[in-house]
Amino acid sequence: MSEKSLHRGKNPYTISFGKIPTKMISRDVIVDSILEALDGDDEQAFKITGIRGTGKTVTLTAIENRLRSDDDWIVTGVRPDSDIIREVIANLYAEVPFISEFIDANINLSAFGIGLNLAKAKPEPGADHALKTILRELVKKKKRVLVTIDEARNTPGIRDFIQEFQLLIRENLPIYLIVAGLYEDIERIENSDGLTFFLRAEKYEMSPLNYTYIRDDYHNTLGVSNEEAEQMAALTKGYAFAYQVLGKYMWDLDAKTMTGDVLQRFDDTLSEKVYKKIWSELSPKDQWFMQFIVKKERMTATELLEMTKQKHNEWSVPRARLKEKGIIDVQTRGYITIRLPRFKEFVENNRRNTYDP
Repeated sequence: MSEKSLHRGKNPYTISFGKIPTKMISRDVIVDSILEALDGDDEQAFKITGIRGTGKTVTLTAIENRLRSDDDWIVTGVRPDSDIIREVIANLYAEVPFISEFIDANINLSAFGIGLNLAKAKPEPGADHALKTILRELVKKKKRVLVTIDEARNTPGIRDFIQEFQLLIRENLPIYLIVAGLYEDIERIENSDGLTFFLRAEKYEMSPLNYTYIRDDYHNTLGVSNEEAEQMAALTKGYAFAYQVLGKYMWDLDAKTMTGDVLQRFDDTLSEKVYKKIWSELSPKDQWFMQFIVKKERMTATELLEMTKQKHNEWSVPRARLKEKGIIDVQTRGYITIRLPRFKEFVENNRRNTYDP
């Protein structure tokens, strides 16, 4: 159904990270794949990864919401910088009545540092035993617990929890884990000592959105022509945040074509909310290479090395970092493609590199 008649209502697009927009293109393939694996008990741990603004939080939230509507599941989200074992226990105690009753009757949480002052209490040895005891009770109730961690980073709490998680699943206890985070953050957890299990866990990458879906959404929601919607979809390069940004400003300005004003706001928002942060995390050498890469939307590695007068071994480390940051695509052997929309314009406006190879 066309939404043209609703066009002057509330803007259905949002540029607030973590907030689920009214208009969104769902990641049904990832959501359904993880839900099917959970239902079949094929896997118990999953990783969702990608660059900023690709929809990791929205996808994680979609999975949480689907499982919260299932009586067999108990879903608890925890912070990456917390004592996760303790936080999981505290959440289960606070949110699930039959668990509260079981704990009150069988477990002295204060012995594990869990009491009224949850934020400051120091966890004592044995909190892992308390969690194990609770999970054994859940087996009797035929319930399963999903722990979710968004913006996962390599924190002591995450490392401790993953090590404990390995022990819990070896005992066939009903606990499952989904973490979502940036490429580099997930990789740092994977490479931590003693977390080989996490390295093997199923990983899902937030790939670009389908251009056809974006085009059809812009056409139906904004009332732009098919040709204009096609150009708009191409401009976003399938980047989920760019899809929201462009839709928002086209809606705000009631534009039927991509005017200079729309593009200016589009560029400013991508720069302030995403690109400046990504750029600041690059080394001077990475930034220096990018000044050459943006000269063409797609070039061969040979062309780049000719322009920069660098050798293959001098390019290999920046190549890996730029790929990890989601800035370039090097899946086609020998070719380099820019993944981020209008990143060329951003780089050209931020040329202050003093790196001297």
